[in-house]
Parts: sequence; structure tokens; C-alpha cells
Amino acid sequence: MSLPKVAVVILNWNGLNYLKTYLPSVLASTYSNLEIVVGDNGSEDGSVEFLHTNFPQVKTVLNDQNYGFTGGYNKVLAHIQADYFVLLNSDVEVEPDWIGPVIKLMESDDLIAAAAPKILSWQEKNKFEHAGAAGGFIDTFGYPFCRGRIFYEVEEDHGQYNQTGEVLWASGAALFIKQKYWELSGGFDERFFAHMEEIDLCWRLKNMGLKVMYCAESKVYHLGGGTLDAENPFKTFLNFRNNLLLLQKNLWLRKSVFVIPMRFVLDFVTMLRFISEGKRKDAAAISKAHRNFIRHIFKNSGRQKVRSESHADYNLQSTAGFYRGSVVYDFFVKKIRKFSELKSW
Repeated sequence: MSLPKVAVVILNWNGLNYLKTYLPSVLASTYSNLEIVVGDNGSEDGSVEFLHTNFPQVKTVLNDQNYGFTGGYNKVLAHIQADYFVLLNSDVEVEPDWIGPVIKLMESDDLIAAAAPKILSWQEKNKFEHAGAAGGFIDTFGYPFCRGRIFYEVEEDHGQYNQTGEVLWASGAALFIKQKYWELSGGFDERFFAHMEEIDLCWRLKNMGLKVMYCAESKVYHLGGGTLDAENPFKTFLNFRNNLLLLQKNLWLRKSVFVIPMRFVLDFVTMLRFISEGKRKDAAAISKAHRNFIRHIFKNSGRQKVRSESHADYNLQSTAGFYRGSVVYDFFVKKIRKFSELKSW
């Protein structure tokens, strides 16, 4: 029986050095029915010319400008046909057999729409990486975190999270998704531009009665911070604005009217902390994010949750990936630093 066709799609924007460093490992993948695509977001650093000269076997899809992570992928994937898309950051090194275990897992259940491998740090390969680690979760106030990473605290990988299972979100650094569910969901919401767009996509898939999985049998190594530095006011703006948009879109109304005001309060506390640390630009970015969200709140409210009756046999109220406690309280007050120590499940 032939293997499903997989298209690994790398979105590039002025990432010539990343392509030189990490693309060879992708080309060494052992999965046989594979197409490798680089979608370029209007790069001006010679990336496309480098690919044509050095890797002619790699298909290129060219956008006329930088449409961000969301718009860039939406436009590129519209030109690709495969059973599975793998959205892979340009700064990710992969192991040769990284694709097969994830596809085997996803083929086992038609309700599995998306999945992610274990994501480790490229610099310290015994540690999880911030953006994804061993699968994504979210707490009662909408704070995303990972198995293996809570806020800025990242754990070493000792095999403690080697259990494949359902999560809420799969990291956009290495996101596997069935093409039919990418199309059914409408792809990324381009209002996000970048940051948390994959959480929104996965949450929407879950709200459609589908599943998002973490596959412990597959490993990749992510450099991280390839597009925006960790301390960047624009990144701060996107994270705080997009988090509010994420909650407005995916929470039921009766819960969002409680959670979103609480997030404003908690964000204000973060603003004060930034000011005390001398990070005034980041504090201003949070204020800007709040103003932007409020300015568009009624326009955004018309684009709400989608529920699908086609998967009614799966429990739409599944709690997989949702943490009933406050990860903020657990981390900053109770001083919990490891995912395995969280209790409010």
C-alpha cells in the first residue's frame, strides 16, 4: 500500500543562513512519498537564487511580498496538493525518520487533524524548546504553555514526557496537518500575522470535534527566535493582542465575558512588572495591544466559533489540553517549574 503524500513546507523570509544550515537535514528525510517546498515571502537576501542553484529538487512558491506567517502560509499552501502538510520553520533540524511516526499516528484515526513531534532545543539538545516542547496546553485564563515548558522555564528531556497523546495545540515550528482539515478550517486567521496563529487553528479544529496530538516518537531541534528576538516590542504587541483575539474567537461567550476582563487585569500587572524592570517599550506594547483589541472587538465578534456536526461521535467538550487551574498562580506564587507538578487537572 502506498504511503500518503507529505509536503514539507518551509516559509522563508530573508532566511538564507537558516536554509544553508537546516535544509540539508530536511532533504535527508527517509520518508519516501515526500515533496519539499520552500515558500518565499518576498525575500531580498538571495534565498531564492541560492535554492535554485544549490537545491533544484526543492520546489519554490514565491509570494510577491512579506505576508507574515499567516498570510504567507495561506498563499503558499493554496498551490500545493498532498495528503499531509508539514509546516516547518526554516530554523529546524530534523532527524531522518521524523515524519513516519507522526503519519502513522495520524493515519490511525480520521479524527486526528493535526499533530506535532517532540521539539527540542538545537543549542542544547537535551532540553525542550520554548515553542512547542512536548505538546501545547492552555490554562483557565488563556495562558498557553507546554509539557516541558512553563513561561520562561524550560525542562531537560529525561524521557518524562514520552507518552504520545492528545493536546490542545501543536507548535507552528513543526505542524503536521491533514490537507482536508486545513481546507475545512480555512487555514490560518491572517489577523494574527504571527504568534499564536497555530493555537487558534488547533483550537478551531478541536471546536469542530477533531483531535490534535503530540507524537513522542518523533524529534526535531528548533533554534528559535529566527524572525523576531525574544525581547521585541512588536512581538510583545502580537502576543498580547493575539492572545485576547484567541480567547474571543474560541471561548464560549458565557466564559469569555469573565476570562477576557481577567486577562486585562493580569496584563496590567505584567505592564507594571515591565515598567519596574525598565522595559517601557514592552509595557507600551501591551497597552497598544489592549487598545487595538478594544477598537476591533465588535468587528471581531462576528467571526466566532465554528462547531461541526460531522464529527458528533467525538466529545466536543473534551478537556484534553485544557488546564483548570491558573498557570500564572502556580508559577509565580506556588513556584511550580515543571509540567509534571501541576495538579489542577
